[in-house]
Amino acid sequence: MDMKMVGEILRRSGAFFIRRTIGSDKLYWAVLSEYVKTIVRTGYAPIEFYVEGLRSRTLKSLTPKLGMMHMVLEPFFKGEVYDIRLVPISISYDRVLEESLLAHELLGVPKPRETTMGLLKARRVLEEDYGSMHVYFGMPLSVRQLTKGRVDRCEYNLLPRDLPHRPSVETQECVSWLAQQVIRVQEQNSILSPWSLMACLVLQGHQNTDPAGEEQEKGLSWELLTQKTLWLKGLAISFGARLDWPDQLPEIQVMASSMALHRSVIRCRRGRVTLLEEEEGPVGAGPFTTEEGVVRRARAVLMVAAYRNQALHVFIRPAMLALAVHTTQGSRREDIYSSFRFLLDLFSNDFIFITGRSSQDFEEACSLLRKCGAVQTSQQEVTSPEEGQSTTSFLRALLQPFIDAYQVVFSHLCVEEVEVFTERQMVPAVRSLATKLLLSGELKSYEALSSCLCVSLGGLKSYEALLSCLCVCF
Repeated sequence: MDMKMVGEILRRSGAFFIRRTIGSDKLYWAVLSEYVKTIVRTGYAPIEFYVEGLRSRTLKSLTPKLGMMHMVLEPFFKGEVYDIRLVPISISYDRVLEESLLAHELLGVPKPRETTMGLLKARRVLEEDYGSMHVYFGMPLSVRQLTKGRVDRCEYNLLPRDLPHRPSVETQECVSWLAQQVIRVQEQNSILSPWSLMACLVLQGHQNTDPAGEEQEKGLSWELLTQKTLWLKGLAISFGARLDWPDQLPEIQVMASSMALHRSVIRCRRGRVTLLEEEEGPVGAGPFTTEEGVVRRARAVLMVAAYRNQALHVFIRPAMLALAVHTTQGSRREDIYSSFRFLLDLFSNDFIFITGRSSQDFEEACSLLRKCGAVQTSQQEVTSPEEGQSTTSFLRALLQPFIDAYQVVFSHLCVEEVEVFTERQMVPAVRSLATKLLLSGELKSYEALSSCLCVSLGGLKSYEALLSCLCVCF
């Protein structure tokens, strides 16, 4: 907003700026809310906004923020407009412009101030190849049809319409459900690049590699990565993923092109694919410490993890079922469903699950894994045959970085023995503990250093919920 020329151009294009935090400023909220509702009532122009309320530093969907949704939907609830159409827009990138910046932010480096001069200096990035950007406009969703039978709009007739009032619990739940529906459609319409699939495999190979090991033993062999990527391509398509994979080109060429696009973070040397870490610091900085070495490796891991995250919505439900089958004693369908529901609650701040659809999510996961031969199901049991172990093992490994990060948070909470904690207190403490565990070899996942995983886990309902996760799941 403070950028010279740029802010004015955006304003004249119809953009309006919102404070990051409104807090208890009732006047600001009233003015902003009335401005948005006036646009909706008059139909002056469509309103475009991010349902999540902020940018995703991890390139996966975030839990929705409901402030703007409430403002947009209130004219419908009050009967001031007949219907409102929500158009989900999915935007997918082959390579993100600020990939390095986002990784540094996740590691605690403050975001640099945005200025017009900085924008002009950054024009050199146009010399780089960033691949394609895919924009997909989904089918409009009718709020009138979706909310039919969910909200009693008569409550708005019992109060003067010019007086603000807090929405009922029923209305708040409906708005949250609508926001989840929009994000879910956005996920289903997103386009995956070959690199997103390769990133899943590269990270699993990296986690099983000793950073201090021999060069010829690090990473994955190119031949094995090629073989596994083609297998994963088939699995993703069977799960309903939309892939941007040129069929007219040889598969090896497609993967080599993806590697070249991300050469800033990945390399293939002597037939082995490894992550490329920052080898040099600022001029005159001297050799870096072991802790700095951890941060450099974490930066590379988080950059690749962002592209893996683009594909997680495709695999998350089958992955949770695979984990539930693996951790549940016995094969009773009821017990496995109970474990699956627990995982839905545990990962509710990291992934998008529509409220009230746990049974449908479970059946969908069973259907997908049954289709690829990874599980066998009956009315009473869910089992994993020997021939499906490679698939379920891969799916469980997708969740391992999140589980590792959760365990670090739990360890910190058990040591501290505090029931009240803030994000500002918890994130640095958890990051410090994760660094020590990485250096000692007790922890393998560098994603535990990410502030987003720590914050999302802190969003669980209570301290008791966190400890119950530790006791029940791990």
